[in-house]
Amino acid sequence: ARDWAVLLLLYGCGMRVSEATGLTGDVLPLGQTLRVTGKRNKTRIVPLLDNVREAIEGYLELCPYPPAKGEPLFRGSRGGPLSPALIRRAVQGARKRLGLPEKTTPHALRHSFATHLLAGGADLRSLQELLGHASLSSTQIYTAVDTAMLLDEYENAHPRA
Repeated sequence: ARDWAVLLLLYGCGMRVSEATGLTGDVLPLGQTLRVTGKRNKTRIVPLLDNVREAIEGYLELCPYPPAKGEPLFRGSRGGPLSPALIRRAVQGARKRLGLPEKTTPHALRHSFATHLLAGGADLRSLQELLGHASLSSTQIYTAVDTAMLLDEYENAHPRA
């Protein structure tokens, strides 16, 4: 339940591993948004999808360590903060079970979040805010991915490509 909740956070909110492991009981009770502290202690607000919220709440119901303000939300088996290595291992296990490529890493889930939002019509400024990028140039890399996907679809679908 813990691993599922963390993986949904990475993809569903575009969070970095350090941001997910940095969440504390201060975020409770969960609402429609989540305050995330990212690189350089920059804080941003991200929408919290219903299924992500339900996964976190499901984990908290099963967790033997009650959440407390200032304490890690996601805990290891002994009650300490969840290790980023455990998150990487969870992604690796999911990757093997689902037959996903080796490139599927925790950070790749964040990239998928951004790419899917952009492909769905999100504008770059909104995406920049959701990802917590300091500059727009960091976010613009996703336009190249989107263009590559469009060209690939064109070549596969156009009768004269």
